[in-house]
Amino acid sequence: MKPLRLIGIFMLVGLLVITIGPLVIPIPPLPDPPPLSALVDEDSRFIEVNGIDVHYKQYGSGEPVMILLHGFGASTFSWREVMKPLSEYGTVIAFDRPAFGLTERPLPGSWKGESPYGVEGNLTLLLGLMDALGIEKAILIGNSAGGRLAVQAALTHPERVSGLVLVDAAIYTGSRRTFGILQPLIYTPQMDRLGPFFARSLAGAQGEAFLQAAWHDPSRITPEIQTGYRKPLHMANWDVALWEFTRAGSGSEDLAPRLKEIALPTLVISGEDDRIIPAADSVRLSADIPGARLVVIPACGHVPQEECPVFFLDAVEGFLKDHFSGSLP
Repeated sequence: MKPLRLIGIFMLVGLLVITIGPLVIPIPPLPDPPPLSALVDEDSRFIEVNGIDVHYKQYGSGEPVMILLHGFGASTFSWREVMKPLSEYGTVIAFDRPAFGLTERPLPGSWKGESPYGVEGNLTLLLGLMDALGIEKAILIGNSAGGRLAVQAALTHPERVSGLVLVDAAIYTGSRRTFGILQPLIYTPQMDRLGPFFARSLAGAQGEAFLQAAWHDPSRITPEIQTGYRKPLHMANWDVALWEFTRAGSGSEDLAPRLKEIALPTLVISGEDDRIIPAADSVRLSADIPGARLVVIPACGHVPQEECPVFFLDAVEGFLKDHFSGSLP
């Protein structure tokens, strides 16, 4: 057989393996999900927003209204230490963003227009939740990717935001493309099939490593905290939703050039030992937003509201008293 013909055969076989292989590889199904009633907490609430059943929690009453936005892989659970203390100053609401917590996970093909898992979909859901709950304006308190969503809301709908608390916010890292040179492949039928399978790694060693990296002192992560983070992985279609969220957010807008447009009271909080979003990013963020206040918490990691709640609350309470004292109870 001629060498060129042999090379051609090998290339054809390789192409078939790459294109057809992912479509025929058996993917083990997830276990049947338990009933939602087995996963909810005593303070869980649900409300339909834009056709999605959204899980949220609410404490306190009156003004100001504070909406808590969790980060990647988290949920309302990540605010458990601070919701009730903050409710002494007004109304506090935390909700599960699409793909996380106990919020419904729409499947591809079930929506028209923008994906509920993308940036615009998240913004639309946030504003829709505010409308459904009768909230005209709110202080947005966002951790990590939730901080990024808070900034995007302030830039696109400043009339709905009264202040920002940005906690280890993913502003500068969030604009990088998730998949690099593989970006063109993420919407192929092959990745439609394999993507959710790859997303399941969150349930294993990678998810555990991410949780460990989020704390300055991982020895303080109790079995109860691990269980709280793993609970949403019992929801139906959680792997599909996580994949949709991951690819919908890839290559999102670079927010850095627009930070100077923010004209709202802003508090930037960072754990000094944040190994996911370096504290230097938060220092830069506080300098880029006009008039922003910076608080760096020593011996603390990426989730100060969980690991260092006393210091976190001290910073937020001081911010509220300085900028919203007229509306505090």
